[in-house]
Amino acid sequence: MSTRTSFKTGGNAEIMLYPDNIDALKTVLKVCKDNNIKTYIIGNGSNILVSDNGLSGAVVRLSNNFSDISLIDDTTVYCQSGASMIKLCSFALEHSLSGLEFAYGIPGTAGGAAYMNAGAYGGEMKDILVKCEHIDSDLNFGCFEGDDLKLGYRKSVYSDKDFMITSLTLKMKKGNYNDIKALMDENLAKRKAKQPLDFPSAGSTFKRPEGYFAGALIEQCNLKGYSVGGAQVSEKHAGFVINKGNATSTDILELIKYIQKTVYDNTGVKLETEVKYFE
Repeated sequence: MSTRTSFKTGGNAEIMLYPDNIDALKTVLKVCKDNNIKTYIIGNGSNILVSDNGLSGAVVRLSNNFSDISLIDDTTVYCQSGASMIKLCSFALEHSLSGLEFAYGIPGTAGGAAYMNAGAYGGEMKDILVKCEHIDSDLNFGCFEGDDLKLGYRKSVYSDKDFMITSLTLKMKKGNYNDIKALMDENLAKRKAKQPLDFPSAGSTFKRPEGYFAGALIEQCNLKGYSVGGAQVSEKHAGFVINKGNATSTDILELIKYIQKTVYDNTGVKLETEVKYFE
């Protein structure tokens, strides 16, 4: 899985499946369910850490063909969940639609962004996401709309459900192309200036604890630059655990646990991971 995750670590998957349309996806999920094969749903692998022992079961990742984006009306966008956030943001810019400026440069898929209510720079998916279609654990098609999406800080109704998001509907606002592009470029420049994009990582390792910033707490505990094996607390931004080049998933997991313990022992604050661990 080291070639399928942004951490560039992890053992092999027993089975890797790439359905490229809704019928193929349902067939794949049905075969796995009927044969009691454990399934792992991933997007671009940009927010997960996979065990060095690999995964016993089937990893399901939507193919690049599962990425159609279209206009429902002048300000409403339909997007299949396999589309990258870069593609979705570029589509919004092309049609002078405002609302996704915050997301420009976020790795991962639209489905993953909806699943965790991704956000940055004062914006989040909650601001524009009005509907998600899905296949539920009984292989039925369904959807959640509006308040039923239960969008909160880095979570949604899907966070504790074994459902697979298949599409998103976004309600955006007409804007000025140049203004939208300028803000997207500004946010991308901020990412490059403040985040360790030169090293494999899963983005922000920890959720923001209420009233604090995870990176500041970690730096306060003198952990900036601290390493376990090939895993390191980024010297550029302490909120990021990075792979310096030869890290294992075990290194990363041990470092995450050490950070959590050290921060709690010194500040009383519990850090919760944004990164999802698959084993």
